[in-house]
Amino acid sequence: MGMAAGAVPVKHVVRGSPADKAGIRDGDEILRVDGQSVASPNDVTRLVSAHNSGDRVEVVVQRGSATQTMSVTLAPRPSSDDILRMEFVGTFAPQLTGLVAATGALPASMSALRGRVAVIEFWATWCGPCRMTMPVLDGWQSRYGAQGLSVIGITTEPATMAATFATQIGIHYTIASDPSSNVSTSYSVRNIPTLFVIDKRGVVREIATGYDPATNAQLEQLVQRLLAEPVTQATTP
Repeated sequence: MGMAAGAVPVKHVVRGSPADKAGIRDGDEILRVDGQSVASPNDVTRLVSAHNSGDRVEVVVQRGSATQTMSVTLAPRPSSDDILRMEFVGTFAPQLTGLVAATGALPASMSALRGRVAVIEFWATWCGPCRMTMPVLDGWQSRYGAQGLSVIGITTEPATMAATFATQIGIHYTIASDPSSNVSTSYSVRNIPTLFVIDKRGVVREIATGYDPATNAQLEQLVQRLLAEPVTQATTP
């Protein structure tokens, strides 16, 4: 069935967002907001922006052949970091598909990391904050690798360039190239550096962006706690 005339397709609903809580799903088509027809994403944004946090907005969507009315309770717009946390924390980490090893031993999949704590870093050679973060992560790998920590740095730059850079600045953890950007996209990475801390079950426990010594200290404490957790069985995603 084609999209209804004047409908706005819902490409993605952020987990835990007001739309998610109201029952709107990926693939729905928004027909009306507040009783007014919409023809573009800008129409939806304009009508929703006219309200305050806590207001209830009626949204009419088409799902397949059925039309449904959803009542959405608005919330303050979250930061980009908060959106990432809403989306991923508490869920299984996306797969590492299509990566090319630059340095170190690249795991074949997230499943291969089960039983280990993983820190996945998205970075680039031209990124100043990345240059400051990488020695911190190298220290973590050195201190906790034998206890079960795997740090993996992922860049969309060529593997040869990444390997040369890692050697120049003395980085010893695994570095990989994401030439198709598929992994960066699946992790919804928009800023670098972005760090994902993943527990022994493969579940994302925390996310941080940018370089901040206080945040890094908190993340290291989290890594220590996760390393001390027992290995438990978990249902794969």
